[in-house]
Amino acid sequence: MANPEDRALRAQLVEYLRGESAHASLKSAIDDFPEKLRGAKPKGSPHSAWQLLEHIRIALHDLYEFSTNSHYVAPKWPDDYWPKEDAPPSTAAWDASVRAVKKDIADFEKLTGDPESNLYASIPWGNGQTLLREVLVAGQHTSYHLGQLVQLRRELGAWKE
Repeated sequence: MANPEDRALRAQLVEYLRGESAHASLKSAIDDFPEKLRGAKPKGSPHSAWQLLEHIRIALHDLYEFSTNSHYVAPKWPDDYWPKEDAPPSTAAWDASVRAVKKDIADFEKLTGDPESNLYASIPWGNGQTLLREVLVAGQHTSYHLGQLVQLRRELGAWKE
């Protein structure tokens, strides 16, 4: 049975993955993103909402796979981590990407919350990385690009404070 400190850490990590401690959650940034703006790039903006969403999806899945799959093979950086197209090919593609991001976050939450998951042990197929490190990278990376999505929505006039 996990001790109270371990349970508290795991609960805080799950909250961190969900983005619930930040000003904006992943849900508020990607749910109801206006369809006509998903491929828009305001002047000076390096990425569209589609590119940011897909990058979050790809990176989260990669981090989860690395954390759990002993046969993990790293995608090629940066080519395999960013979509080339500015806009999603369809509404269904956007919706599938949103679902995949939420699934990978839920999978990370389940893994993190499981007291049987050793947060501190080195991942055997890695180079000293731990599950704790991968959870922190997943949360930080998602948060960083979430901020970009919120800023993009502001620039496009599609953000409600």
